[in-house]
Amino acid sequence: MALCAPDEPEPETEQALTLGDIRSAFARLPLPASQLVIQPPDGLTLVNFDTNFYTPSTAPLTRRVVLLGRAITIEATPSEYHWDFDDGELLATSEPGAPYPDLTVTHNYTRTGSYRPSLDTVYSGRYRVGDGPWQTIPGTVTIEGTAQQLEAIEAQPKLVGYD
Repeated sequence: MALCAPDEPEPETEQALTLGDIRSAFARLPLPASQLVIQPPDGLTLVNFDTNFYTPSTAPLTRRVVLLGRAITIEATPSEYHWDFDDGELLATSEPGAPYPDLTVTHNYTRTGSYRPSLDTVYSGRYRVGDGPWQTIPGTVTIEGTAQQLEAIEAQPKLVGYD
């Protein structure tokens, strides 16, 4: 307690901002799920064919919050991607895949059927108080993606005669 003259108000003591406060704010941010793109498009793929998966959602997101009266800037960056192909196969990558023709994240469905692949995104974060230096937020936040409908079908070969 600070010493004050009898008619002076007691000065306000500033509550200490902890790393736990920052981590909690990071975990509560409304971060978006990544957009899942599947190629070939239109919800159809072939059995034993490289089906391409990627997300264009790779940019860091900046959010400003006020904690204990202080302006805090939090930057959330996608750092890992968890691909669930809905056939028992999972894949974790640090890259977001790429559109055709790069084919960096692919999967072969070995059976015909309906599948619901999805993509969860793991965000890493950093923060700064006011205009202070950036500091890493320990831990990550995972945002679950929405599953998409995908049908794996077999191609039927047909002989075509020449006239």
